[in-house]
Amino acid sequence: MSTSPATVAAVTRDNGTVNALSCDVEDYFQVAAFDDVVDRSGWDSRPGRVERNTHAVLDLFGRAGVKGTFFTLGWVADRHPGLVRRMVAEGHEVASHGYDHAKVTTLTPDQFRRDIRRTKALLEDLGGMVVKGYRAPSYSIGRTNLWALDVLQEEGHRYSSSIYPINHDHYGMPEAPRFAFRTRPDGLLELPVTTVEVGSHQLPCGGGGYFRLLPYRWCRWALRRVNAADQRAGIFYFHPWEIDPGQPRIAKASLKSRLRHYVKLGTMEQRIERLLGDFRWGRMDEVFSVG
Repeated sequence: MSTSPATVAAVTRDNGTVNALSCDVEDYFQVAAFDDVVDRSGWDSRPGRVERNTHAVLDLFGRAGVKGTFFTLGWVADRHPGLVRRMVAEGHEVASHGYDHAKVTTLTPDQFRRDIRRTKALLEDLGGMVVKGYRAPSYSIGRTNLWALDVLQEEGHRYSSSIYPINHDHYGMPEAPRFAFRTRPDGLLELPVTTVEVGSHQLPCGGGGYFRLLPYRWCRWALRRVNAADQRAGIFYFHPWEIDPGQPRIAKASLKSRLRHYVKLGTMEQRIERLLGDFRWGRMDEVFSVG
């Protein structure tokens, strides 16, 4: 893959770098780890938690005085339009997470185009703003389907945060740049979730299950290292279901999936509160000056 670094600078203030805060808005039963045991046709029959959990995240951001980017499923927006309106009213960025969490690797270019076009139009209609960003479900854009970035650009998106430059059993493109890049000079801006270099290794430090599993002090050290040594803004993400230890359990899921999904849910909200206080945060489009 031929790449060239994008010319994007982090917004800075007197007390340091402003990092990008993001939340992937989906319900607990929509995660890719449960695809093999949760029938999509039965989603509406399951007890939903995404509305209450996303309101709780918005409350959390409000108490901390921070703004972020909410990559929102169209499926969620269709059923809970008030969430999108509240995000916009409180100064957050609303971006696309696709309609129903279908991995891009499972879609043809035409199916992908229909999916992102539908979701972008829905979110813009509900929020009364332009949707600039997109994040692929399960970071499912990589070396085999970089065509998706061209489709996103053709459909009016201005950036993507869909390529994770790590090795993972479900996703990842470790050879991708760690920071903002374009696959060609006039291509779409890609903003990878943050990783830290430790020796010859590239390790994740941008949130998700890693943030729950690893000691908080390590995550804080890694993000500080990115800010200080790399002099770059970090990108952090999590999901509303991660602050909900009372969510129903998916009993048929594999042991591996259950461990990944449920471990340390009870401490996640406290960790997020601590993180919001330890760093400066902003919206994706503002931190990376996406017009």
